Amino acid sequence: MKRVLVTGGSRGIGAAAVRLFAADGWQVIANYCGSEEQARALAAETGCLLCRADVSDSDDRSALLAFADEALGGVDVLVNNAGVALFGLFDALPEDAVQKLYGVNLTGTVELCRLFLPQMLRRKSGCIVNVSSVWGTTGASCEVDYSASKAAVAGLTRALAREVGPSGVRVNCVAPGVIDTDMNGRLTYEEMLALTDEIPLMRLGTAEEAAKAIFFLASEDSAYITGQVLGVDGGFR
Repeated sequence: MKRVLVTGGSRGIGAAAVRLFAADGWQVIANYCGSEEQARALAAETGCLLCRADVSDSDDRSALLAFADEALGGVDVLVNNAGVALFGLFDALPEDAVQKLYGVNLTGTVELCRLFLPQMLRRKSGCIVNVSSVWGTTGASCEVDYSASKAAVAGLTRALAREVGPSGVRVNCVAPGVIDTDMNGRLTYEEMLALTDEIPLMRLGTAEEAAKAIFFLASEDSAYITGQVLGVDGGFR
């Protein structure tokens, strides 16, 4: 039975991915940080294991690795989905909030890859799926740090895939576009309409659609795919 850890697994795209993996018979650990009620509801629904950890914190990341080792004997797939957004003018954002964003979106992703890779390299098999964003490609005004962090995740994916591919480990990335989740809840109706007008498919994406891309890249159906950034964005560029 395959084993997977999904960070940021209690809401949105992460929760949708947890549901897909669980429905396919995987052993699933859903990591969460602040959404305990939603996490417990998801565990009751899917049977997934829960591990509370802040991926921006070094001790919490080590505890997450230890939990996975003790509960499942390690994982076959790591899904780095945890992320936070920050909206505002670049030169007006508080430094502590900016550092938190990079800590979750970039440092957390980088260091969890570093922690979980050794077991995959020993087995000469394994898969990492990172979650970036269309903003990592296009950039977004008033979301400069978010865009930069997600661009870095895409770069990490491509470079790490080259390094560990000869050892049988695949590394890919999903780059969602504008998805109808809590993260975009700050947008007004008018802003949603304006964004929709820029999307060739003329609608927002769903968490389930982004999760299906994650599941595909984690599955054997993508066994000859590595180093790719898969856009799930309705054609938005």
